Amino acid sequence: MIDKQAASVAEALAGVQDGATVLIGGFGTAGIPEALIDGLIAQGARELTVVNNNAGNGDTGLAALLRAGRVRKIICSFPRQADSYVFDALYRSGKIELELVPQGNLAERMRAAGAGIGAFFCPTAYGTQLAEGKETREIGGRHYVLEYPIHGDVALIQAERGDRWGNLTYRKAARNFGPVMAMAARYTVAAVHEVVPLGALDPECIVTPGIFVDRIVQVERALR
Repeated sequence: MIDKQAASVAEALAGVQDGATVLIGGFGTAGIPEALIDGLIAQGARELTVVNNNAGNGDTGLAALLRAGRVRKIICSFPRQADSYVFDALYRSGKIELELVPQGNLAERMRAAGAGIGAFFCPTAYGTQLAEGKETREIGGRHYVLEYPIHGDVALIQAERGDRWGNLTYRKAARNFGPVMAMAARYTVAAVHEVVPLGALDPECIVTPGIFVDRIVQVERALR
């Protein structure tokens, strides 16, 4: 019988290794798997490469992981905002490496990893510093930059509902990067607010099929 439910966050994250590339869902504060991030801090893995749209907000979630000194490098599209002071301090002091990736490229590089695409040409960033050192090509009179997939060792995503097979649905904007990250990682952990019986999820509404999910864990909804 297939049952991907973990009894706890700690159980779901027990195998995360030092030096892992961790894809963490979320867009700003929408869809951040805060319970899983807190669990990763408690688990103790270090020298991580984190992929996220942002570089943390305030003192919680991804910012707390950065503040704990667990992240060696962050790959993101929007590292600076009004409350990104944890990342700012680390970056200015040379304690964290940044790879800046345009938002569409970030999503497509992870989608390419999940789809088995070896590389792709994209016009975004041509002629800018972000294209320095990368192969470029003119195709049909337009200039393109060669981009490579982003593969994750682990993906941590937040969904709304899931079943024991790992099928997932999301709530509105909380969906964001979760689906492509689940595809791009070797091991995906999904936090859900509700675990439902098999058959309770309308197949037409399932966004992430269970084939892309290794463990699900039920967590309380954060109250703000």
